[in-house]
Amino acid sequence: MKKLFITLISVLLLVSCQQQNSSVPDSSFYTGEDAYGRTVVIKEEPQRIISLSSSITEIAFLLNAGDKLVGVSDFCEYPPEVEKIPKVGKLLNINVETLLALHPDLVLITSHVTKEDVAKIENAGIPVFSVKAEDNIEGLFYTIDKMGEILNRQKEADALAADYHRKIDSLQQNRPEATKSVYYVVGFGKTGDFTAPGNSYIHDIITLAGGRNIGEDLDTWSVNREHLFKQDPDLIFIREEDLETFCQTYPYTLLTAVKEHRVYPINTGWIDTPSPRNMLAIEYIHKVIGDSASVAGGMVMKP
Repeated sequence: MKKLFITLISVLLLVSCQQQNSSVPDSSFYTGEDAYGRTVVIKEEPQRIISLSSSITEIAFLLNAGDKLVGVSDFCEYPPEVEKIPKVGKLLNINVETLLALHPDLVLITSHVTKEDVAKIENAGIPVFSVKAEDNIEGLFYTIDKMGEILNRQKEADALAADYHRKIDSLQQNRPEATKSVYYVVGFGKTGDFTAPGNSYIHDIITLAGGRNIGEDLDTWSVNREHLFKQDPDLIFIREEDLETFCQTYPYTLLTAVKEHRVYPINTGWIDTPSPRNMLAIEYIHKVIGDSASVAGGMVMKP
């Protein structure tokens, strides 16, 4: 009887301890699932962060958290302040030794970084959070919100997202009456012709700006010449550094937009990667579409 009593007491104590432990709230700063489907636990608010994504780096500065960055990838070139931050290599060639020497307490990446490099960093006891590289503008708002949580800048993130939504709403309310067909030149020449397909964030940029993307029905970034000349776009946008060559190269010289000087340079940083600066591309393209007085060479807006 005495043994039974002791056993019952032991069971009750065990259950009580389990109930107490289960009721203890998670004291970690952040716990969430990342793009790799892993549950990442960040125990304390990170103060020494390495960003391996140009978009994340830009957002960190916009959320007034740029001072937390102690390292960035070679592709992080904006804002100008990043020039003073140590570089740790390219996405597919991270210098893990250099990264670890910076003593980060968090590494932020997109899903483009190899899992092998992620494992090396985590084996050193440093949490790695991967933000999914979305291929649409809506993904930008997801990244802003997620960075607001992780950087402890939720108020700033909410304000930034609300500002972008207001700008987009304003552009939609002031869309030009006549929709212009738009061709963004991703690539051209002997290697082939490339433009933004309908499932890309560049398609979203063109559409939100009030244009009709000539690649809207494409499934890949490749476009054949027959399709290009059949569409004969009203407006052409191209990287600033490629403008002159494109406009002087046959057979592009036969496109109506080229002959009538309706080819406009655009800053590659505004449009070639998903980032907050995509808003500048939307505003610029919207202005060109609605500006009947636009002339050859366009008007390049500065960030």
